[in-house]
Amino acid sequence: MQEDSPIGGYFELELRQGNHYHADAIRLNSGTNAFEYILRSRKYRKVHIPYYTCEAMLVPLERLNIEYAFYSIDRHLEPTGLPSLGNAEAFLYTDYFGLKHPYVEQLTSLYGDSLIVDNTQAFYAMPCNGVDTFYSARKFFGVPDGAYLYTDSTLPVELEQDRSHDRCSHLLKRIDLGAPDGYADFQCNTQVLADTPLRLMSRLTETLLGNIDYEEVRTRRIANYYTLEAALRESNQLKLTLTDGAVPLVYPYLPSTSGLKQRLIEEHIFVATYWPNVLQWRNSGDWEHTLAQNACFLPVDQRYGDSDMHRICNVILSHHE
Repeated sequence: MQEDSPIGGYFELELRQGNHYHADAIRLNSGTNAFEYILRSRKYRKVHIPYYTCEAMLVPLERLNIEYAFYSIDRHLEPTGLPSLGNAEAFLYTDYFGLKHPYVEQLTSLYGDSLIVDNTQAFYAMPCNGVDTFYSARKFFGVPDGAYLYTDSTLPVELEQDRSHDRCSHLLKRIDLGAPDGYADFQCNTQVLADTPLRLMSRLTETLLGNIDYEEVRTRRIANYYTLEAALRESNQLKLTLTDGAVPLVYPYLPSTSGLKQRLIEEHIFVATYWPNVLQWRNSGDWEHTLAQNACFLPVDQRYGDSDMHRICNVILSHHE
């Protein structure tokens, strides 16, 4: 607690004072802004980015008037071709769903410090030596915002600290009222955060992230992933591997028949779409379009246990009958 904090008075939220998982990283307010930090400090003039990414990644590139070129990925979620980089160029790769760290290591050998790794879907993957790497906390935990950045480059400005108290309504409503009642607030918070400039992580988010049992979360996510994998691997058109030490964001499942995503939603099993903008960026028949349109990214997070995973499996297997 800070030395000038008041003593006594009313209680705040009851949270334990623990450690951050990425204790040595720079603490910022969003993953997109962590990407901007890299772009500004490195002074890149061109960045190669995947078609299969969130459209928010374009915002800092366009804001800083940095040229970018798209590349495609294959069924292993790896680039179909690797460019030779010129002066002041970088190659951005996403560790998709926390399942691609071995490939990140291959790219590190090829590109070195010209590689930028988007680990917003791979919170537990540690950075490769000398590679700029950023993370988003709210993809894995119930926090309003927050990002971590590993880089040896610095900005010659002092960043303002963000404030997050007015971005928590969706988190509180989900507990008190249920997920549907908080969803509009969640969407609003996402837009507000997208429009928020680069700042340091707020005190509130720092405190919340110090409250998490990271090893328990790790264990639960891995166990849930393997439960789904055991039941669904034969019918899954995506052949990905959870390697030792990896912690998944979701279980990516690509069905052989249509309509599964809607069926899951009807059964109150909510699956994200990564990412709707890809449907406009790519044509029908392109691999990225197929992923965005048909893949079901099944929840494996720490809120759920075996019975929840079996419920998901039962819906999917009955859909295929």
